[in-house]
Amino acid sequence: MPKIVETIVITLDADGAPYIAPLGLIADGAHWVIAPFKPSRTLDNLTRHPFATASHTSDVRVIAGGVTGRRSWPTLAAKHILGARLTSCASHWELAVERTIADDQRPRFVCRVVHSESHAPWEGFNRAQAAVIECAVLVTRLHMLPPEKIEAELKYLQIAIDKTAGPDELEAWGWLMEKIAAWRQSK
Repeated sequence: MPKIVETIVITLDADGAPYIAPLGLIADGAHWVIAPFKPSRTLDNLTRHPFATASHTSDVRVIAGGVTGRRSWPTLAAKHILGARLTSCASHWELAVERTIADDQRPRFVCRVVHSESHAPWEGFNRAQAAVIECAVLVTRLHMLPPEKIEAELKYLQIAIDKTAGPDELEAWGWLMEKIAAWRQSK
């Protein structure tokens, strides 16, 4: 299995506005692969403007927000590409697409890091933050997984939330639970 880094990818919309999306970047030797599903704004943005940033943040609200429609977070201009990064990230990479691999479901944009920078010490994730990340991934797959799998995963992740969540993690978890409640009602 390749290494996948869960991060915040920022691309530019047609009007130049930053578009924030949580994505797992896939390690490929010295490159990182962005593989957005079709259709998506990230895919459209990378096709039009082949640059992105990856902002590494411990604020899991940004990740949960990305999958629940809360995409308004402060950004700063990137230094070496036309793009933006999260203001409150521990570090970021500025990425240039070197080649694209076509795929009917998830085209792959193979990127090289043209600039990386640290902004704050990385303290790692606690269990609640990791649970929020896993739940955010789960939310993006509600339409693909059997309901019993989803319920079992949620039951397990809830343990970490109950034991180690602070206010930010509880807020992020709440957003994800709203999304899951809407999915349950639609069934």
